Amino acid sequence: MTWVTTITRNLLVDHFRKTKQVRMTDSLDTVSSDHEDAMPLSEQIPDRGPAPDSRVQSRETGETVHQALQKLSPELREAVILRDLQDMDYREIATVLKVPEGTVKSRINRGRAELARLLQRTYRQVM
Repeated sequence: MTWVTTITRNLLVDHFRKTKQVRMTDSLDTVSSDHEDAMPLSEQIPDRGPAPDSRVQSRETGETVHQALQKLSPELREAVILRDLQDMDYREIATVLKVPEGTVKSRINRGRAELARLLQRTYRQVM
């Protein structure tokens, strides 16, 4: 579930940006006074990251998935997060949740199905 990992990473980055404290670093565009003819570092390094509009779309998708996850029951949400976001195997999840492995598989299946249903409903409302 690569998309879930990407969404989670984006949510964490957004959280970090919102809660970061003032950094003691210079901007990439700051040019040292020793080298007045030097180009800013941001112009020397090509930007290979995603386009700004795709980053916005990714963030919005992440927020939508996060909201949908919050609507799942705690049992289903835990199982889906441990499997798809924490990449734990079924046996590890069973140990953590103190339930049989079959219950873990059932919760993950039901959680994914419910999450998909919630996301489809949200997508239809947007269109």
